[in-house]
Amino acid sequence: MISLPLVYTILALIAYTTAFWYLFTHLMTKRVPNHWFISLVAGLGLILHAVVLLIDMKTPFGINYNVFNLLSFTSALMLLLSLLYSTYRPVLALNLIGIPVAALGLILGYSLSQPILTLKQNTFGLDVHIILSLSAYAVLLMATIHAVLLWLQDRELKNKQKHRVWVNLLPSYQAMESLLFDMLVTGFILLSTALIFGFFTIDDFFAQHLAHKTAFSIVSWFVYGALLFGHYRFGWRGQKARRFTIIGFILLAIGFIGSKFVLEMILGK
Repeated sequence: MISLPLVYTILALIAYTTAFWYLFTHLMTKRVPNHWFISLVAGLGLILHAVVLLIDMKTPFGINYNVFNLLSFTSALMLLLSLLYSTYRPVLALNLIGIPVAALGLILGYSLSQPILTLKQNTFGLDVHIILSLSAYAVLLMATIHAVLLWLQDRELKNKQKHRVWVNLLPSYQAMESLLFDMLVTGFILLSTALIFGFFTIDDFFAQHLAHKTAFSIVSWFVYGALLFGHYRFGWRGQKARRFTIIGFILLAIGFIGSKFVLEMILGK
């Protein structure tokens, strides 16, 4: 008998594929895609994706923080934000990245949701801290990928020869750069809130075995804070903004991923 999660996964993948193919074919043939069609179809895929996540992550012992569930959650959030940003910025084409990333995350999350990994201390505050941390990581990962795209786009635009096809699919450089700072503001707010929750919900937040993880996260917070202050106060942008974005994420990745943040600090493994 076919399980409901499998049905929802297949339907979500159909929705993702439909939205991606519609957007891709319209952009390649220089036709204007219907924004609402893409939002509705991809949004339907996201709803089904969320249902599958809920089924996989909710257990009698608490939330299942299996690494592939976390990847699935992160990819879904990245697509959600991509769709939201494209409602007020002319950056619809960036969903050509967000949709396949979400589809891959869904497949991995559904296929590899075992073994179940739950918290040692199953508290609401700790769950909130983890979700906020993952959300901040997802948004700032988006910003980092975006910064790399901006660097590639800037290099191609300075090249007087014919631009590559993928460059012509991207929004304008100005729209891309404005979106970068939208992402940075969102990620900075989420990271700030996650650190505050961590301080109040994790025992010995600055204990020796957590000190390096906490330190890297805080240093990353200062890097992003300095960049945003410099942008809005002194007009920092361009190469400086891209460098700060990438450096900030490297520090964050060392704190969260390189130190096996989820497995070592929170999970009982």
